Amino acid sequence: MGLPVVVGVDGSDSSLLAVDWATDEATRHGLPLRLVYASLWERYEGVVTSAGLQRPAHQVMADNIVGTAAERARRRNPDVKVTDGVLPEDPVDALLRESGNATAVVTGCRGRGELQGVLLGTVSLAVAGRASGTVIVVRGDEAGLRGTHERVLLGAGEPGTSGAAARFALREAEVRHCVLDVVRAWRRPAHEPMQHPLLTGDPALYHQERASTLIDALLQDPAADHPDVRVNRTTVEGSAHRVLLHRSAAADLVVIGARRSHDPRGLRLGRVGHTLLHHAQCPVAVVPELP
Repeated sequence: MGLPVVVGVDGSDSSLLAVDWATDEATRHGLPLRLVYASLWERYEGVVTSAGLQRPAHQVMADNIVGTAAERARRRNPDVKVTDGVLPEDPVDALLRESGNATAVVTGCRGRGELQGVLLGTVSLAVAGRASGTVIVVRGDEAGLRGTHERVLLGAGEPGTSGAAARFALREAEVRHCVLDVVRAWRRPAHEPMQHPLLTGDPALYHQERASTLIDALLQDPAADHPDVRVNRTTVEGSAHRVLLHRSAAADLVVIGARRSHDPRGLRLGRVGHTLLHHAQCPVAVVPELP
């Protein structure tokens, strides 16, 4: 059995949806599920006595949150192996550490106490931007959350940014028995020199063909390992963040790559990642491409 699917829980409705989604993901891949609740309650709640006569109220709440989430996962699929952890740590730090020993870390799109107007919880954004492994933020409309579109969407980024994302997307399409849509957006530079040596014909056609070539190069090796996956390759003129956001309405999962550095402060999401994490109509997987 492989590394677990880790899901961050905090008792919010958003995290319970993440538990449901993560349970289904663990089921599809035959993986265990690990539930993690993290909080720095020790800083303001005191410490349990050595005799164990009194437990901090926050510890009791944490145990209840994790217990409720575990029971929810077991009801959804009794065959999934479920473990849990209640950690006296900052939630971001805990999930970042967990990501190093996980197939993926799954979070909800908002946590407890998030303002109604906040589009994405601060924990989810920080983890997605800094984790060393794949992070999936569970968000979207009912169809996207239930996986009724039977379609995985991969945003083909610049060379060197999407190889790991392509492999992840192909595996997802294979276990879901669905179509993989690979999309590369392109735009003609506003101040492109008219005497560019490669632009002997239609400039738009040149950029479209270059986008198609980039998709072919991206899929050449990983697609060979998944010959049964039906792949649709599409090039679209426009901004990548707008193109992928629009197409997320017909997908069950959108997958993007992200550059990562070994600097823990290195945030490499970019405009596409931020737009999808805040507005996509289906769950978003951010797959790091380590240097």
